[in-house]
Amino acid sequence: MRYARAVMNPALVIIPTYNERDNLGPITAAVLAADPRLDILVVDDNSPDGTGQLADELAAKEPRIRVLHREKKQGLGRAYLHAFSWALEHGYQFIIEMDADFSHDPRYLPKLIDEAQSGTDLVLGSRYVTGGGTVNWGVGRQLISQGGSLYARSVLGVKVRDLTGGFKCFNRRVLEGINLAEVLSSGYGFQIELTYRALKKGFTVKEIPIVFEDRRVGQSKMSRKIFIEAFTVVWKLRFTV
Repeated sequence: MRYARAVMNPALVIIPTYNERDNLGPITAAVLAADPRLDILVVDDNSPDGTGQLADELAAKEPRIRVLHREKKQGLGRAYLHAFSWALEHGYQFIIEMDADFSHDPRYLPKLIDEAQSGTDLVLGSRYVTGGGTVNWGVGRQLISQGGSLYARSVLGVKVRDLTGGFKCFNRRVLEGINLAEVLSSGYGFQIELTYRALKKGFTVKEIPIVFEDRRVGQSKMSRKIFIEAFTVVWKLRFTV
């Protein structure tokens, strides 16, 4: 774990990794080039392919990159919760979630930060508002994704169109205001849950359009278990949050 260096910038991009060695160098370079206001925290779950070691090598050369090592793979949500605690402890004002595989294009980072600095509590990079979309997705995947968002919106009674998206920027007051210890989800339901909890606490949420491109290198982390969790967690949230 790296805790020594002081905050350099107001925004932190959290990039969870598990077997992302081929993507890590290019994505960190692209993120740093996208906006001078941000740092990067790579959160590696002890990747067998050496992603964590590469992250340490990159951080040794670039002070805007930090690394958080976890002992084992415990789900995307657990990795983010660990990273959120780190970000809050180290004083970051804006905390951004982002995938390592270029499905979230770094060119949108300035827009996320600008909107957050203008006062919006939670800014969502949305595929399903005007100007947003997807690239290299088959019809089946589009139906599952859009249907999942519609299903979650209907059960939870919210107007956010892209509840399952994982490209978002939190003002620190959101993460301080929702009880992270009570978060139920660990997979993709985690994205639905955090946005819903923010809405229930009265925080402002705004969607800005992004085009989501399927990963360039490596394999998707989506699984049947993750999909089922996202399907069922909305009912737990509906009656417990």
